[in-house]
Amino acid sequence: MKASRDKDISYEVVRSRRSTADIVVERDGKIVVRAPTTLPDERIEDIVEAKRYWIYKTLAEWRDLNATRVLREYRNGEGFLYFGRAYRLRLVTKQKDLVVLRDGRFCMVRGLVDSGDVGAAQSAFREYYIRLGQQRLGQRVKYYASKVGVKPVSIEVRELGFRWASCSSKGRLAFHWNA
Repeated sequence: MKASRDKDISYEVVRSRRSTADIVVERDGKIVVRAPTTLPDERIEDIVEAKRYWIYKTLAEWRDLNATRVLREYRNGEGFLYFGRAYRLRLVTKQKDLVVLRDGRFCMVRGLVDSGDVGAAQSAFREYYIRLGQQRLGQRVKYYASKVGVKPVSIEVRELGFRWASCSSKGRLAFHWNA
């Protein structure tokens, strides 16, 4: 991590075999300067200085967009979205699966939350969404594939970064687990 000349803008430099440099504000608010391997550090600092206004403006927009971001707390009554509807969370002591949707509520094993491991609770929800998404999207793809006259080779629900879905030239379909 480097800082600009005035030390108010911190950024990371990623060097690669490219011909031009650019500046990116990542989803987490981190500033990344992607530069050619041959570009001197002084020139990178000049580029950051020249784009100072754009960086400030983009960071301000990022802060505004993320001000309304919902941070989930894994406690009784917290709302979670699933296929366009909101469901409340109920923490339970015993059940077979870590997360299930039962009686209009998400039920999660209390031990995941009591241990203080938020990552385990997030992972349990993610795995639940993937499992049920695989079933439901598989049914929908089968329904529409016959209407369109295609036959997909495979259907996956997984992490796709910024994309909602993708289709390969070989007929492999992939859907984002949180889309």
